[in-house]
Amino acid sequence: MNLADFDYHLPKAFIAQKPLPERDQSKLMVLDRKTRSISHHQFFELPKILDKDSVLVFNQSRVIPARLQFPLGNGKAEILLIKPQADNIWECMVRPGPKFSPDAEIKVDDDLSLFIKDITPYGLRTIEFKCKNFNDYLKSHGQTPLPPYIKSPIDDPERYQTIYAKEEGSVAAPTAGFHFTEKVFEELNKKGIQTEFLTLHVGLGTFQPVKTEKIEEHKMHSEWFELSQKVADCLNQAKENGKKIIAVGTTAVRVLESCCNENGKLIPQISETDIFIYPGYRWKFVDELITNFHVPKSTLIMLVSSFAGREFILKSYEEAKVKDYRFFSFGDSMYIR
Repeated sequence: MNLADFDYHLPKAFIAQKPLPERDQSKLMVLDRKTRSISHHQFFELPKILDKDSVLVFNQSRVIPARLQFPLGNGKAEILLIKPQADNIWECMVRPGPKFSPDAEIKVDDDLSLFIKDITPYGLRTIEFKCKNFNDYLKSHGQTPLPPYIKSPIDDPERYQTIYAKEEGSVAAPTAGFHFTEKVFEELNKKGIQTEFLTLHVGLGTFQPVKTEKIEEHKMHSEWFELSQKVADCLNQAKENGKKIIAVGTTAVRVLESCCNENGKLIPQISETDIFIYPGYRWKFVDELITNFHVPKSTLIMLVSSFAGREFILKSYEEAKVKDYRFFSFGDSMYIR
């Protein structure tokens, strides 16, 4: 398929720049794949909309302060940590690139210096951070890395976390979970809807732009994940009992589909996945999906197009613009059933 097949026009005014005052006040578009119908709701209505025999699967990864900015020469330098390789060694995005050549040593300040080990096939730099305690340094000097389409900092960095974020390691948030509140979880619990948690640390694989015209030629960067024995057992049992497995976000999808064997069973594991889901993919475990509205020509819009059909997804995006939905990370939500 061609990259242009997943493009759509989106005026900048539709890109949400700030989170809403209340998470669950966002709009919720419901897509029914059987009837090809679209309906419009508020997110706080989700517990009423869901079937009681549903299981929601969440990604509990927490965003780290992964962006470092500092003076370098006559200008400024920026590092975005992507994925750890060893103690104090990370794959990173950098700018300006020429300043970060292999074997270069860069002094950031009195507490931190860098050694550039190599350049990866993705154009990333493998950097050793020489510091007494790099985790503490990040907490005091690092910044929450917001997506480039968000043009100003947010008042409360916790709004770029889900309320259930627990395991530190992501450099971008699993944003489908932003809409969930304690009140929504209470309503889900009252209805008897099961909730389970896994971890995928969001990195380049999720937000890397597709640059190949033929999408099949795109190579996903791998991301670390964990699916525990307990959660795998619970989900396998739920599936056997005929319950609907609902992935909250594309990152939860990638773990579940990566861990499912040919017999439709989840295999617990701690590993990395570079799974690339686009139309033609045969879905193995996920029955339904909660997600946000995605960037044109991204792997994320390809994934939801695989799940609901490209034409149906593009039609729903056009209707979202007519109904004044907010797009991307701080935007509104979609439930595909």
